[in-house]
Order: sequence, then C-alpha cells, then structure tokens
Amino acid sequence: MSFADFSEQKQVVQLLQRSLERGRLGHAYLFTGSRVDELEAMAGTLAKTLNCQQPGQGASGNALDCCDRCPSCRRIGEGQHPDVHWVRAESKLRIITIDQMRELMEEVHLKPREARFKVAVIVGADRLNVQAANAFLKTLEEPPPRSVLILLATEPERILETILSRCLRLNFTGESGPRFDQAQTAWLTAFSEAASGEQKSLFSRYRLLGTLMAQLAQTKAGIEKTLGARSPLERYDEADPRLREKWEEELSAAIEAEYRRQRTDLLAGLQWWLRDVWLKTLAAPLDLFRFPQLKESVEGVAKRVSPGAALENVQVIEQVQRLLHTNVQEALALEVGLLKLKL
Repeated sequence: MSFADFSEQKQVVQLLQRSLERGRLGHAYLFTGSRVDELEAMAGTLAKTLNCQQPGQGASGNALDCCDRCPSCRRIGEGQHPDVHWVRAESKLRIITIDQMRELMEEVHLKPREARFKVAVIVGADRLNVQAANAFLKTLEEPPPRSVLILLATEPERILETILSRCLRLNFTGESGPRFDQAQTAWLTAFSEAASGEQKSLFSRYRLLGTLMAQLAQTKAGIEKTLGARSPLERYDEADPRLREKWEEELSAAIEAEYRRQRTDLLAGLQWWLRDVWLKTLAAPLDLFRFPQLKESVEGVAKRVSPGAALENVQVIEQVQRLLHTNVQEALALEVGLLKLKL
C-alpha cells in the first residue's frame, strides 16, 4: 500500500507528508485507532516511503510516498527487510516482554544493513508490560541517528505516561459505527431477522447464541488461514527449531489479537443494531439509524419492548464487551449476555 490508498485518513497522511517534505520527521510516533490492521498498514507504508528506491518526491526532492513495487517496498511488505523490525505480543498473556524489547533495541542500535533508515514497529504498544516499557524509555528518548520508532495502540490509555510523552501521537479517525464488509452485513441481517421473531422460548434464544458462535468460529478459521499463509513458517521449513518456536508463538499471539479485534467489531455491530431498536422505541427518524436497511427487524423487536428495556439491551452488550477484555470464558460471557437481552 502507498499513502494514496488511505483515503479515509487524509489528515494523518498530510501531516506525515508535510514532515517528510520538510525533512523533519519525528523520531518516535504513536499511531492510535480502532483497527490495528489499518495502523500496521500505515506504519508499513511509512517504512516503505523512508526506504523506497523509486519514491514519489516533493518540491524539496524528499520522498513523499512509496512506489510499493521496488525490491525494498516488496520486502518490507512481506516482513523480510533486515532494517525494518516488527514486535508483537508473543506470550499466552498477550504481552510484549522485556526480552523482546531488549532484542529490538540491540537491532535498532546497529547500523542499517542496506536501508537509509532503521524502522521499528511495536504492534500493540498497549501490551508492553511495565518492565518492557521502562527498558524502552532510554532508546525512545535518545534513538540512534536515522531511525524511526512507530508504536501502534488501540487502547492508548493503557500506555505509561512516560512513553506517551516521548511520542508524536497521530489519531486515526473513522466512521462513527463499525465498518462491516458484505459477509458481516449478511450475518447481521440474518441474526436480526431471527431476533425479530418471537423469542418466548429458551430454545429460540439458544438458537441465536448458536448463530453468533458459528460466526465467531468461522471468523477465527479465516484469520488462522490468512495469518498462517503470511507466516515465515510456511516459507522456511528448515529453519532453526528455536526460530520456528518463536514464529509459532508470534503467529499464535497474532491470531488471538486479530480474533479479539474482529470479535469486538462483530459485537459492536450487534450493539449498534440494538441501538437502532432503542431509537425506534423513541420514534427517532430513520436517518439516525446505523443500519437503516434493517428497519423491518428493528421494528419487529421495537414493538415488543419498552424504551427502557431497549436501552438495557445496548448496555448488556457493552458489559459483555468489557468482560471479554478480561480472562472470562468467551462462551459463558456470550451465553449470559444473550439470555439477558429483552427481545
């Protein structure tokens, strides 16, 4: 991807390109937003632009965008460039450890092997444990020349203030509601149509739960297939066993992190549909609805519940989302949540 592909993030792109044009790029950035895949893509594009062999240039002659085609861009995109380093949570606790950060700092302080800039990307900087964050402070405060550190976070409030104060923060804006692709929209449509029917029996409620669990299982399977295909495990069969073990841990952590993100998005869509139901009970105009195309299912539920009960439904899903950020069992949290809904 190039900067031109980020049509929804024009302000962020303009800020970065203005700094590139003036030759005044910051040494440390914090990219924050709701979609880690978008943050990773932007970090990768910045790394490509800094090291592109055929960049798009501004009036100053400085690179403003990458070609996304040269060998350097391709290797960065594949995660194979020796001067661009990515750190992700590896452990089962989904934290970035002090050992990972020490390894990264050693790499950053070495001279670039072939690129103009060393780039380090910390994916999930909000997953740095206290020891790792404190160990990183010195490098963050006094990075080596021609190096850029990029921290990515979906929950920046979890990052130590000492880390935040040393980074230039760029916030990625987006739509006020979740962005659903065609498959997700089809699932929400089927779910809402089923929910709009009479929900008097326990069996009907568990049928809704089954629909949700099946979609989540399908989502995880898709993530495992996609990320597994990108993993170096698929390309280097004869790698050192210790290296393969590291790759396996990284892949497992990446799958879990991406699954949690997509699960949050899926439940957010359900929450916005329930919000539409609440608005309908208040006789709000259709242009306030997040999913106006689902108005029939919204009306089907709204005619059976009071505004107070409809609002409680929205709050129930919000509570489920909070619980899923803890170590609670997923199936139990979802089961309890769906049984509490007043449909």
